[in-house]
This record gives sequence, C-alpha cells and structure tokens, in this order.
Amino acid sequence: MKLIEITSLEGQELEAYSTLTEAQLRNRLEPEKGLFIAESPKVINVALDAGYEPVSLLCESKHINGDACSIIERCPEGMPVYTGSRELLAQLTGYTLTRGVLCAMRRPKPLLPEDVCREARRIVVLHGVVDTTNVGAIFRSAAALGIDAVLMTRDSCDPLNRRAVRVSMGSVFLVPWTWLDADDGTTAGAVHKLQQMGFTTAAMALRKDDISIDDPKLKQTERLALIMGTEGDGLPDAVIDAADLVVKIPMHHGVDSLNVGNAAAIAFWEIRSSR
Repeated sequence: MKLIEITSLEGQELEAYSTLTEAQLRNRLEPEKGLFIAESPKVINVALDAGYEPVSLLCESKHINGDACSIIERCPEGMPVYTGSRELLAQLTGYTLTRGVLCAMRRPKPLLPEDVCREARRIVVLHGVVDTTNVGAIFRSAAALGIDAVLMTRDSCDPLNRRAVRVSMGSVFLVPWTWLDADDGTTAGAVHKLQQMGFTTAAMALRKDDISIDDPKLKQTERLALIMGTEGDGLPDAVIDAADLVVKIPMHHGVDSLNVGNAAAIAFWEIRSSR
C-alpha cells in the first residue's frame, strides 16, 4: 500500500476525484485511458469481483483500518491510497463521501453488441434515457430479474456515471452492456440491427395495436429485445414503427405512464423466459 496523506486540495493526481467532469473521465479521444469512480465499499468490492482494475483509492483516514481495509488488501501493491480528514475530502469532492471510500477504476474496453448478445435471450435497449438515477435503477432491476444484457443508444446516460453506479449498487458490473450503433445511423436502424441478430423487438409505447406486457406470447418468445424510451417523450415514432411489437403496461385511474425505472422493473418480471 502506498499511503499518501492529503494536506492540500491541489495536485494533478487528485483530478479524477475533484475537477474532472464525467466526459473527461470517459476520455473519449483515448477510451483505453478512461476512468470511472466507484463509491462505497460494497460497490467497489462488486467491481473488483467482476474484474475491474483499480487505479487509486480515496478514503477518510479512519477507514484505512476499517471499511477500506479489505479493499486495500485486494488492490495491487504500490497502488496509491489517498487519505485525509472527512472535512478535507468533502471539500475535494464537493460532497460527503458515502462510507468514506472512493475508487478510481479503469474503464473496460467497449464490447460489440453481437458479443454481448450472443447467448442472450432477454435484453433491454435504453433509447435516450438520460437520468442517472433511472439508469442505475434499471440496471439493478435487470440484474435481479434475469435480463441478460443492456444496450444503450449513444444519447443515453453512461452506466459508469458515478451516480448511476451508486444507485445500481454495483449492478452495472454484473449485467453485460454496451452501446448500440445503427449501421445506417438512424434510430430505426438500431432496431433492424437487433432483428438481424435474431431478436423479436418490442417497443414500450401506446398504440392502437399494442399488447399487454403480460401477454403470454412475450414470455414464450425465444429471444426478446425490450426497447424503452426517454423519460419525457418516450420512443421516437421511427423506432416504434420499426419494432415487431408494441407493448404497454395496463394502467388505471387515467394514469398513462410510469417512471421508466419503475416500468422497467415491472416489464422485466413479466417478460422473464420460461427456460
């Protein structure tokens, strides 16, 4: 362990925890050098169990022999462990740390959709879902309810966003995911790509020809891709038109929709396969 006591808020080595934006952490120009931040011992341990590479640790002094101890033992020898008072670290990060531990980790190499979905039978596609809390909640439900993979359009929130990781309780490390790019650059093209991979595509939306999420044929479908849209406007018409099916969650009292995170949990339970 290379223990480094922080006495100042200055220093380039601390930028990952303080001044770098999420976009800068992703390092779009050199993604192989990109980082993300995992917060809390539980989440960090889930990431380590999943094979993610730690780069450095930031924790309160009192946690060196406490909550951070088992994490430090799992990290490479000589990896920097920055430590300081609770007050100083709060000034550095801009907020009080959850259980006093943060870990900067290396971003994995992006996977191809074909690789992520090769053995998958139930996947979800998040189209333009930008809220970090919703993305984290969807990943947590996906892990718990048997979704095999998550695909994201490029205008969706990054699953390795610090808040999304925290809300997911580390589930973003448990479910394979990647970005979905259409060959022709269109939103409908992304749906066609899924169909070419052998998935029946089901868009969650309201249409005259929609079916209920508990329709038996959904559960019986061999390979199903559920497509969910942005929190405000839902899915574009082009995506709905290109999908094989349009699916809704029946509602009462004039309610027309649920928060996408809540809708995802209901839908994932209903579409679980009978395997």
